[in-house]
Amino acid sequence: MSIRTQLLKGILDGCVLSVIEKEVVYGYVLSQKLQQAGLKDVSEGTIYPVLLRLQKNGYIKGEMRPSPAGPDRKYYEITPLGKEALQEIKEQWAAIAQPITVLLGGNQNEKTD
Repeated sequence: MSIRTQLLKGILDGCVLSVIEKEVVYGYVLSQKLQQAGLKDVSEGTIYPVLLRLQKNGYIKGEMRPSPAGPDRKYYEITPLGKEALQEIKEQWAAIAQPITVLLGGNQNEKTD
């Protein structure tokens, strides 16, 4: 498993919740939005286990809706618990992203007190 894959696996829940917080989506559209954001290696096959886990944890809810073309689609919506989890992920990410960037030499102007 590549380093990128390992890092992405750790933050993918937050990325998925962030997209779903902005709009109700189904799996294919979700994977497209993640890819458009620069996560080219996130496929539908990658996100469905994430969606299942987030739904099991009560962070999102899924609802089958008719599709204008083809079979019904399962649309996902964030729950209040999911919003709380996303906020926690954002806070934790902010707490580690800046120091890691400094440590890895991304911004030499910052201090590491």
